[in-house]
Amino acid sequence: MILPLLQFAAFAAVVLYLGRWHGGNRRRNSQSWDSLLARLRPDWSAREVSDHFLWEEGMNATPEDAWQRMEGPKGLWVMYQNARVMLEMADFATRNSENVDRVLLETLRSDAMQIRVCVLMALAQYGFSQASEGVRVNAFRAATMYTAMAARTTQLLQEHAAAVIPDFVAAM
Repeated sequence: MILPLLQFAAFAAVVLYLGRWHGGNRRRNSQSWDSLLARLRPDWSAREVSDHFLWEEGMNATPEDAWQRMEGPKGLWVMYQNARVMLEMADFATRNSENVDRVLLETLRSDAMQIRVCVLMALAQYGFSQASEGVRVNAFRAATMYTAMAARTTQLLQEHAAAVIPDFVAAM
């Protein structure tokens, strides 16, 4: 009796996985620059921690200042979600352009993963110890990488979708 139930559960899991995979592919194939830009969350802006974050790397804030300016976990969560969208922008450029700088794309992918890991670590630490020094340092590291990723994404857009740069700047 238990074997048919396990077989059915395994079959249902495979069907569910394939359905989600197919839906993800359909969503990915229907993307445009505008739909990607619309998914950026403007709830918090890196302008709070860097005056020129879309044009050059670097921040003009200390870890304590950055934590205050990013409004704590709110800014961290926005960075987490926007890093994914900027990663999808890099993937979109790869699929729709032949002469994309591969080093830039790999750097954007690496940035996105590092930002997401730093943010998750900072949020987990925040959950246990509120705004301790470790939380602020991880948040500062994530914000530093985020500003660098935003500058690299701007460079990617300048090369492959210059028309959407004003919308990207407004969303960031």
